[in-house]
Amino acid sequence: MVKQGTFTGDQAVELATVTRGRFVESRHLGSAAVVDADGELIGALGDVQAPVFPRSTLKFLQAIASLEAGAPLDGEHLAIACASHSGTPLHVALVRDVLARAGLDERALQCPAAWPLDGASRQSLIRSGEPNGSIYMECSGKHAGMLAACAAAGWPIDDYLHPDHPLQVRVAETIARFSGERIAASAVDGCGSPVHAISLAGLARAMSRFATSQSSSPFGIFRSAAKIWDATLRHPWTIAGQGRPDTVLIEELGVLAKSGAEGVFVAVAPNGVSVALKYLDGSGRGAALVALQLLISAGALEASRAEAVLPKLGLEVLGGGRTVGHINLGSGVPSRFE
Repeated sequence: MVKQGTFTGDQAVELATVTRGRFVESRHLGSAAVVDADGELIGALGDVQAPVFPRSTLKFLQAIASLEAGAPLDGEHLAIACASHSGTPLHVALVRDVLARAGLDERALQCPAAWPLDGASRQSLIRSGEPNGSIYMECSGKHAGMLAACAAAGWPIDDYLHPDHPLQVRVAETIARFSGERIAASAVDGCGSPVHAISLAGLARAMSRFATSQSSSPFGIFRSAAKIWDATLRHPWTIAGQGRPDTVLIEELGVLAKSGAEGVFVAVAPNGVSVALKYLDGSGRGAALVALQLLISAGALEASRAEAVLPKLGLEVLGGGRTVGHINLGSGVPSRFE
């Protein structure tokens, strides 16, 4: 039996390298798609038509489905539903508030128990003697948003992650509509929710719609997309956490950025030009650097603005506690698209 899968190594290009001293120690191969504000492909590195699991970059589309089902989310409560958060007390308080407004508590969450990603928050929890829990899992905001949608729509909450649940059916429909593609495969994401495969070109196309959607649109689904764009850019700390690349790009450049597991990354410029990329080896290091360069190559971002945030993206390679190398752009990343 032939297994489904994503693109292969000979269909990929070198997106990033890692140097230690003068030696290139590692090379990250992958593919990347760049689309304009109309969703037209203007740049393709490697195979951008092969299916990929977008992982947590789907959260914006999942949040649309929750809003369309009636979830009463706005502002930072909506932004946390799109987040892969750090588990700080502020993040956790927001998730609890989303649940409380729906008449629920953290016992309703079906994402796995986890410790906060934020080191200080994790140590504080350990010192207090408190156990880890689903509320601290980086996807708990998304799950809280889904539960709020189910409560608002009168749908069952015990099986809200089942692929046939009305909410998950709506999520799949939203992904297909925004990407302009049929879903190629489905599986279970790390947090337990369904995850659906589309191409990098389709993912970039779907993300561009968040920047171009208007709150005055006659279509509710696009009003929801505009609402998510506004909430995310107003509350970037919710999406990841202070100092993490996603939050840095949103805060300092107005670029909607989101990391996904297994080397997936999306970035959307204010004018709607969007990037979706995947490292074939599943690593995520330097993905923000590659995405920024692709936005520059497409003329959607000034190089000087991007260069100003590079020191905040963790691109240094350490040896003996000091910088001895860097994560760099790979040979397959162009300086401009013709």
